[in-house]
Amino acid sequence: MPFAIVLLVIVVIFIAKTFRVVPQQEAWILQRLGRFHAVLQPGLNFVVPFVDAVAYKHSLKEIPLDVPSQVCITRDNTQLTVDGILYFQVMDPKLASYGSSNYIVAITQLAQTTLRSVIGKLEMDKTFEERDDINRAVVLALDEAATSWGVKVLRYEIKDLTPPKEILHAMQQQITAEREKRALIAQSEGIRQQQINLATGERSAAIQKSEGDMQARINQSEGEKQAAINRAQGEAEALRLVAVATADALHAVSQAINEPGGMEAVNLKVAQQYVEAFGNIAKQGNTMLLPGNASDIASAVAMATSVIKRAS
Repeated sequence: MPFAIVLLVIVVIFIAKTFRVVPQQEAWILQRLGRFHAVLQPGLNFVVPFVDAVAYKHSLKEIPLDVPSQVCITRDNTQLTVDGILYFQVMDPKLASYGSSNYIVAITQLAQTTLRSVIGKLEMDKTFEERDDINRAVVLALDEAATSWGVKVLRYEIKDLTPPKEILHAMQQQITAEREKRALIAQSEGIRQQQINLATGERSAAIQKSEGDMQARINQSEGEKQAAINRAQGEAEALRLVAVATADALHAVSQAINEPGGMEAVNLKVAQQYVEAFGNIAKQGNTMLLPGNASDIASAVAMATSVIKRAS
């Protein structure tokens, strides 16, 4: 009975040593009698108990590696405290096992030395502006060296760039001065634009006023011109109408004279007007001038009648 139990234990141990289950996205390095034999893939694998042994286990996932912060000196002798994070992935488990005793430490140290070298070529202001270039330079240098370790460096990101407190204070003052300068420039530009707008508005108003005054004078002169034309036309029309009326009156008188009894009526009218004229002269003043033959009304009437006959 004890022998059976011992045999069962040996069988269980044998089975446990024979079957190995590798998780997904992992690779195990199998050594046989101390030498590399195979890379166990994810899933169920068979090994020889007490002969084969799993020496290394590697994760094939993308691994983030925090690179410790360090002090770097820029080209203009300014100290910067820099830290970053590195992303890599094991591509060849065999090289990762035998290419370096510790590829994680090797990558970390190489990342720090490469970062110091890259930052040492730049001035402090450029380090803030060229982070992407710094990251690419570090990745390029690490990827070239890590190939022999079976590792692929995917990317590197700088987390913080911290200059000394004195530099930070000076940078803050510079930023404040630059912002104040931009504010003053913007204010002066606003005042300048305001003055330009006001001058443009006054100029436009003056032009409009001048054009309005000119148009008003033109309208006034046109009105005066039209009024003068209208007055001239009215006076001409009035003269024409007077002339027509006079002509019509003379024509009517001429016709009346030629009718029977017309001459006698003319004589009577002339005599009447002659007498009325002398009467008006007496009314208007105390002194009255009379012709030498004022008593001879008949001769005056005859003279007027003869004039009328010649005119008719």
